[in-house]
Amino acid sequence: MQVDIKKYKSIVFDCDGVVLDSNLVKTEAYFRTAKSLGASDAQAQALVDYHVRLGGISRYHKFDWYLREVLHQPATKEAVQVLLDEFARELEVVLMECAVAEGLPALRAASPQANWMILSGGDQQEIRTLFAKRDLAKYFDGGLFGSPDNKDMVLAREKENGNLQFPALFIGDSKYDFEAATRAGLDFVFLSGWTEVKDWQSFCAQHHILALEAIKDMCQ
Repeated sequence: MQVDIKKYKSIVFDCDGVVLDSNLVKTEAYFRTAKSLGASDAQAQALVDYHVRLGGISRYHKFDWYLREVLHQPATKEAVQVLLDEFARELEVVLMECAVAEGLPALRAASPQANWMILSGGDQQEIRTLFAKRDLAKYFDGGLFGSPDNKDMVLAREKENGNLQFPALFIGDSKYDFEAATRAGLDFVFLSGWTEVKDWQSFCAQHHILALEAIKDMCQ
């Protein structure tokens, strides 16, 4: 089964595990962030497990949960910010080095009619800075979006302001990506090559989702 890429007016991409091979480095960064701020191995692993289970969800939510449910501390704005700042430091170098998906220029050339946008659970300003430094922003004429707004909020806003036009396609690698796409009325393709969803085969089969390995497989 193949995707008719030319029929879409907008194409929305998740970032980690779709455009960048960054899932593993982010997972490791959660562990190091917790440890560097005094967590035990068990506490740091609890944060990692929650992060993997909630793929695609904002780090703001994950750190809020970690403070309340694992450390049993108040999730104040200041406490969350300490975690966010440490996490950003951990990511600064590794995100510049992780691989970019093969086939991105070819897919862009195959869909000149569509505006492209990034919709990530990652921090919005971090993504915009990273994509500028790595010369990737040029592909995404529809914008680069991330947390603190969640994906449902961004999709609703961009639909309302006319930036997200239909028919539209969401390319993601998490259950939340599929759920957000479905709620907003977008078609969905699951990319399996870099996903951290362990049961992705059964999930895609259950929901009749087209699964491909990588972006390069979308324009063959």
